[in-house]
Amino acid sequence: MRSAIIQQLESYEQYLKQERSLSPHTLEAYIRDISTFLKAIAQEEIQSVADVRSYHVNQYLYQLKRDGRAASSISRIAASLRSFFHFFIIEGTMSQDPTLQVERPKAEAKTPHILSLQETERLLSMPDGESVQGLRDRAMLETLYATGVRVSELMALDLEDVQPKLGFLRCVSSGKERVIPLGQVAGEAIQLYLEKARPEMIGANSTSETAIESALFLNVRGQRMSRQGFWKMIKKYADKLDLPFPITPHTMRHSFAVHLLSNGADVRSVQEMLGHSELATTQRYVEHMKKSSMKDVYTLAHPRAKK
Repeated sequence: MRSAIIQQLESYEQYLKQERSLSPHTLEAYIRDISTFLKAIAQEEIQSVADVRSYHVNQYLYQLKRDGRAASSISRIAASLRSFFHFFIIEGTMSQDPTLQVERPKAEAKTPHILSLQETERLLSMPDGESVQGLRDRAMLETLYATGVRVSELMALDLEDVQPKLGFLRCVSSGKERVIPLGQVAGEAIQLYLEKARPEMIGANSTSETAIESALFLNVRGQRMSRQGFWKMIKKYADKLDLPFPITPHTMRHSFAVHLLSNGADVRSVQEMLGHSELATTQRYVEHMKKSSMKDVYTLAHPRAKK
């Protein structure tokens, strides 16, 4: 890339860090999307972002489609580019937005995978209740299923955010706070972890300057558990279940919502617990429930449903 383009990209990155307060993961995704695009059009002798035209963006997105990239991925990249160029229009570096006439492909709505109650119980019972890591894993899985929090929110929990004996936790996301019921089983799992596992994780790393004592969930090095570490952990247990679909932290969130609604929970209450800004986002779980219920009715009632 040309030096001017590099400087402009760095300027935009600073803007994202200082004014947008994006998470490191989101920031990395933005910069990666834009850097890849700028490298792809490098042969076009682009000296500055002001030289980018609509056909550059359209050709790039079309090539991604030909390469087999998912519609959701292309849509995200288009959004990253739109944000990038909008910044330079505000700054006065550009007079025309090259993404103005670009249509983002609509991502196909995928039906989320939902664990049955039996599958959920099997997953939650897998961690070894006698080991330090097992106690932590059990507490994390129980908390995830009991509250439906996002994995990033789970990783961000501090000791002061959780009241296991009182049965609730405080979650802060995007500047908004919500208090979520914890339930007895999850509360007991957290309390057991706090009493028997977490002190050992801290103690084994008492000389480490990187130990974070405020974090609720720690790794074996006494540091705050990372998203990657949790994904590896849940995959380890999920592989043992041998299900026809992959289990992710979001699977637990989906299952939490459907199981609550199936047992008569109010949609608005579930919306609040999940932290959805729009009711329509939560409503999709109701639709999933209706489809599942219809299938069960058909299987039980139709004379040709079973051989």
